[in-house]
Amino acid sequence: VRVVESGGGLVQAGGSLRLSCAASDRTFSRSTVGWFRQAPGKERAFVAAISWSGDTTYFGDSVKGRFTISRDNAKNTAYLQMNALKPEDTAVYYCAVDLYKSNIDLEPRDYDYWGQGTQVTVSS
Repeated sequence: VRVVESGGGLVQAGGSLRLSCAASDRTFSRSTVGWFRQAPGKERAFVAAISWSGDTTYFGDSVKGRFTISRDNAKNTAYLQMNALKPEDTAVYYCAVDLYKSNIDLEPRDYDYWGQGTQVTVSS
């Protein structure tokens, strides 16, 4: 499964961005999708995840109330809507697919396929 993120960029604090995650395989529709981020000098951290059906979502504490996650299985695509962005949200954002999983995993090691990442920079 090939995973490609897009939508990153430079935005001022308080602004919004929407990231997209496109998968090459229809197994995407039967997989949990997670978003992670990694800032320079820090470990990769969980941001959000959505179950294969879209019924269940989970967010890291630092983004609750500001970020939303959604998916369109017909398009093999997931989205991360980021609002009220802060400078501390600056990082490379990665999309990951947890193949054939219905539950949500929070650890990077539980995900099977990863995108190359997209840079998000929030200026103060």
